[in-house]
Amino acid sequence: MSQLNNDSNDSDNSEDIGSSQNESQIMGGELHSRIKEKVRPLIDMIDNLRSIGIQRYIDIALPTIVVIGDQSSGKSSVLEALCGVALPRGTGIVTRCPLELKLKKVKDGIRWKATVSYRLKTFDVVNLSVGSGRDELSECYTPRTFTMDEPWLVEECVKEAQNELAGEGAGISDELITLEIRSPDVCDLTLIDLPGIARVPVQGQPPDIGNQIRNLIMKFIAKPETINMVVVPCNVDIATTEALQMAMSVDPEGTRTLAVLTKPDIIDRGTERDILATARNEVFHLKIGYIMVKCRGQQQIDQNISLEEASEMERKFFLNHEYFRQLLTDNKATIPQLATELTKHLVNHIRNVLPLLDEEIQKHTTNVRNELRKIEGGPPRDPQGARQFLIESLTGFNDKINSLSSGDLINKENLFIQLRKEYKKWNDHLNRTMSSLNQSATKEQLLKNRGRELAGFSSYRTFEMILQELIAKLMDPAIDLLSTIKGIILKQLLDVSDECFQRYPALRKATEQKIERIQSSQQIKAEERIQEQFEMENIIFTQDDIYFHSLNANGSEIFSDARLPFCDVATKYADMLKTYLEIMVQRMADQVPMLMQYFMLKEASTLLRNDVLTLLDEADVREILYEDSDVSRRRNDLQTRLERLNTAQEIIRPLI
Repeated sequence: MSQLNNDSNDSDNSEDIGSSQNESQIMGGELHSRIKEKVRPLIDMIDNLRSIGIQRYIDIALPTIVVIGDQSSGKSSVLEALCGVALPRGTGIVTRCPLELKLKKVKDGIRWKATVSYRLKTFDVVNLSVGSGRDELSECYTPRTFTMDEPWLVEECVKEAQNELAGEGAGISDELITLEIRSPDVCDLTLIDLPGIARVPVQGQPPDIGNQIRNLIMKFIAKPETINMVVVPCNVDIATTEALQMAMSVDPEGTRTLAVLTKPDIIDRGTERDILATARNEVFHLKIGYIMVKCRGQQQIDQNISLEEASEMERKFFLNHEYFRQLLTDNKATIPQLATELTKHLVNHIRNVLPLLDEEIQKHTTNVRNELRKIEGGPPRDPQGARQFLIESLTGFNDKINSLSSGDLINKENLFIQLRKEYKKWNDHLNRTMSSLNQSATKEQLLKNRGRELAGFSSYRTFEMILQELIAKLMDPAIDLLSTIKGIILKQLLDVSDECFQRYPALRKATEQKIERIQSSQQIKAEERIQEQFEMENIIFTQDDIYFHSLNANGSEIFSDARLPFCDVATKYADMLKTYLEIMVQRMADQVPMLMQYFMLKEASTLLRNDVLTLLDEADVREILYEDSDVSRRRNDLQTRLERLNTAQEIIRPLI
């Protein structure tokens, strides 16, 4: 492979990298150094863009060379000659995954090194929402990298990678394996080898293996940014070669198709002129044209002929061949010349696509930023920023809770309208209870319960007993009202939590638990106070002035404390009872709702605002801000995409 140093040159066109074997031999290392300055940065740029996965985020493909061919076309031998190491060989499908070959020339004296890397698909169980009990399998990719200092290790390492990605046997996978080789004896070049075209499945292969391979090949070669390197044996009819037909179906003009003719040493005698005409692009025209190569055969491999020796034997073969020696003069033969042609066309292709690529990346960067603005507000990824985000989120929640409890926050279902409706029902119930009191029956009851009193007097204890029986009947409706009020307030508080933390299930759940716990404890306190209120009502008390004022409003006479005991007359008992009931109803109609509103809303809101702030110390910030929603997944995807697009711009800009 050392000849590669002398087989590349500049064309007269400063925008292209041409090739001239004679010039190469004259200018030697100086020429290679000049070409390397142009070639290496461009190829490294595409490799770097591919490594960050930028092709998933833009609408144009990265310029690349893909290698296709029928099984046993000599594809592996050509690639071995280019990269300088043995690749998996055998019968049937040998290449079972796309194999990206990154060839990087290093200075003489630097140790040879190869790295095989790929991503192994695994599955993780992902909880869809906290507390939902629903899980799903999520695809993940584990990076695998192996570095080797000996060329003979590469073949087995690639086989192992294929077995992991495509399984044991003869199946295929579209997962990429990258083989990077750093050596003084390779050219600066990157290409992707695809599985050989199969027609009839063999043992261990799925019945549709042929279609699987064709679909995989078409996925690559159909992209207009791809250069298709088609490997065709010299001893077959090129017009009927399926690999070339597939390439021409997506590139009818042959503007990005290079045919490599292999096995020129096993052709039938008498066919040399026809094959030479094909190699000279006179039969089946391709704009890029043809290169003929002679790689190691199985016998030479069995004889342990090195790739360096095989390269020299290749050159001698063409020099000594009666017909094909002309291809050397035309720069249409040998592996070194193939490397030069591939490098030239790839670099020119990159240059042509580069402005479009930069424009495409800028366009997508702008679109991603615009989309992110629509769903901004997610937690920062750094711990300090995430904690500050949590503080701001809890503060915003507390502000809304405060506004809700004070009546400033008006939701779709207005809280205080709902509460007033229930309070009115309570007031109406009190009034109905008072109105239902049968005055004549009460008068009779008072008279019948006369004790040791003389005529004209009655028992005050009976008066108390009638009122206390009535008060006792109101206890259960009051507790029912408390339960209703709790339900209304609880729903409103939970709605605020859902509104503030809808994208953060762990935070929402923690807040909801606090809301429900505080509401339950406040309900117990409120019920105790309501029971106390009813016990106080059993005392049967009101100020005289209040009582007189109400009594005068209900009758035609004017009463005051100067006429006591004016009321100890049986005919006045019903009025007296009604008067006190009105006072009690007024008191209960206000006091019970006030107790509920104080404990269930005002005090509960204060307790809640204080309690949620403890999450800053109690919870793991990263866990409590975990987002499990379409919006959060979308935001994370856009953030990752933006980071990679920005990186891509940094990679491209120096070369424009």
